Amino acid sequence: MKVISVLGSTGSIGQNVLEIVRRYPERYRIAALTAGSRVELLASQAKEFQPDIISIAREDLADTLRQLLPPGLQERVHVGMEGNVAAATSACAQMVITAVVGSVGLVPTLAAIDAGKDIGLANKETLVMAGRLVMHRVSEMGVRLLPIDSEHSAIFQALEAGRRQDVNTILLTASGGPFRTLPKEDLQGVSPGQALAHPNWNMGQKISIDSATLMNKGLEVIEARWLFDVPPEQIQVVVHPQSIVHSLVEYVDGSVVAQLGIPDMQIPISYALSYPERLQLGLSQLDLVRCNDLTFEDPDFDRFPALPLAFEALQRGGVTPAVLNAANEIAVDAFLHERILFTDIPEIVAAAMAAVTPADDMDLNTILHADQTAREHAQRTIAKLVSDRS
Repeated sequence: MKVISVLGSTGSIGQNVLEIVRRYPERYRIAALTAGSRVELLASQAKEFQPDIISIAREDLADTLRQLLPPGLQERVHVGMEGNVAAATSACAQMVITAVVGSVGLVPTLAAIDAGKDIGLANKETLVMAGRLVMHRVSEMGVRLLPIDSEHSAIFQALEAGRRQDVNTILLTASGGPFRTLPKEDLQGVSPGQALAHPNWNMGQKISIDSATLMNKGLEVIEARWLFDVPPEQIQVVVHPQSIVHSLVEYVDGSVVAQLGIPDMQIPISYALSYPERLQLGLSQLDLVRCNDLTFEDPDFDRFPALPLAFEALQRGGVTPAVLNAANEIAVDAFLHERILFTDIPEIVAAAMAAVTPADDMDLNTILHADQTAREHAQRTIAKLVSDRS
């Protein structure tokens, strides 16, 4: 039986993880569950799975959580980053699923690696912020880091068809988001509600906005560079609106290996949990006859400047990807609260990248300092935008 800690159990990925555990109770047991603010759902999950560690982001929420739990679980409640780290390093856990959103995933993921845990990675920010450091620790500790993002899981599977030295290009597919065909002049006026309406996937708010700006694909490019140890020039993005081909790998002989499937996150999650086995999930099968219109196109860098910003951050290296990620998190939150325009998001990110001094990315404190500096710069830029428009 594999014992698992789930960081971010109340989000979309976390709930899908627990659905698979529910389906296969003889194979998996939950050691720890953590969440941000969805206290009632976390309490319900804790009652069902009886984890050793239960953690919520804030102390006031922890008080509410304890009131919702029976006496036997109340003393298992932890809080904040300390709780995330406790869950990530649980003595009985063999694998840690990092499904939290944003930079909060970095520290507990590193702690889990240092504790010798295998990682199921759904928190792309971990490798965006500190890819070199994280993969160095993975190698040092001899643990496995298995991707859960559908695109990276597809690449992982396609790479099993050949030798790494024979890879010519990694092709990351992108749906194009809800504004793929919207004229550039109309992007400025889109609302958070429109941006959250992804055409194919059911995702959380942050990742939905990132998908709409194509920043999500940019973050995945950076993640792929470290996860698969390929230089940036060997990574391309292609827009595939149907989200059936989840990504592809081209080899030097011209062969292109793709992974196809219905757009359901249980598929990549289950593969990470059971690798190298595959699980019966009871999902609908892909009907190729009905998928007779699969299209691919180049991304529009002019309409969606967040994507070239990510390539630029990767080329500049050091802490620049961490700066990109931090400024984007602040900008997305401001857009969701209707403080800025949709088109302001990449401009705020670009300004932070230009302002924060590059530094080495092998020291965690340096990375975290760059992250904080970028957040403060983004906040100042947003405040000025709001002031100028008032």
